[in-house]
Amino acid sequence: MNETLVTVVGNVATEPESQVTATGLIVTRFRLATTTRRWDAERGAWTDGATSFYTVRAWRNLGSNVKESVCLGEPLLVQGRLRIRQDEKDGRRYLAAELEAVAIGHDLARGVARFSRSGGGGGVSAVARAEARAPEPELTAAGP
Repeated sequence: MNETLVTVVGNVATEPESQVTATGLIVTRFRLATTTRRWDAERGAWTDGATSFYTVRAWRNLGSNVKESVCLGEPLLVQGRLRIRQDEKDGRRYLAAELEAVAIGHDLARGVARFSRSGGGGGVSAVARAEARAPEPELTAAGP
């Protein structure tokens, strides 16, 4: 069965915390906050709307990489399977939104990042290796 994936853009609201399950799998958990913004024509300015919070869980290598790469407050894009669950605490019912992450990346519309491969690649990406082999193009007054 195909599952629907959603993409959520927001900011890391809690420090990522990793745990190892009884079966030896790594899972990293953090909260992601996303706030809607709209143009208020009366005021002539952008206005913040409601903030939604998602609990994000990343498993295995993704979880390890999130723990090493993501910090509180950073802007992210998270793609994953959305789960909405009902719960009750102190006699009050509430809904909780959770994302089982498939892919996570920094939001490059709001900053820059440098990628490095994890594992046996020696920390050098294929692009970096190709750039190291390629000769520099000569620049002229007309351009490359």
